[in-house]
Amino acid sequence: MKQAVETDSQYVIVGQVGSTYGIKGWLKIISYTEVISNIVEYNPWYIEDLNGWNRVNVEESSPHGNGIIAKLAGWDSPEKAKLLSGKKIAVLRSQLPHLSHGEYYWSDLKGLTVINQHGTVLGKISYLIETGSNDVMVVKGEQEHAIPYLPGTVVQQVDLVKGEMHVNWETI
Repeated sequence: MKQAVETDSQYVIVGQVGSTYGIKGWLKIISYTEVISNIVEYNPWYIEDLNGWNRVNVEESSPHGNGIIAKLAGWDSPEKAKLLSGKKIAVLRSQLPHLSHGEYYWSDLKGLTVINQHGTVLGKISYLIETGSNDVMVVKGEQEHAIPYLPGTVVQQVDLVKGEMHVNWETI
């Protein structure tokens, strides 16, 4: 399963703009991609503001500590670049790599109705958490469930058309 957060059908959030870096308008980037540095492989980016999504081109990028810094075209001073701090970074869904059968982006799973092996609706997938061993789906309904994303054992079937996921999961 690949991490990406859906905003609507066209855009997928892949990161967030952090604080400014240096005197030439560089920005620290918080990447949500599975490999942090993969975020700079997508160009252009779309930055969210009150009017929607605005296209920006990444001129340069560089690893920085455990993260990434990037220089965006037209954002040439720290004062101007600071206006982007905290904004979400998205790419077009069409920019994402095609996945193999049975693989899903997190954005594909969010909002699916989760039904257990007894036909009980557990709720909808609210968000996912990346852990060391496997991803965990947080399902909110009458109760909140933290269900491991384990295809073939816990996750029995994903039907994106119906908006359902069938799981082998007992309720308490």
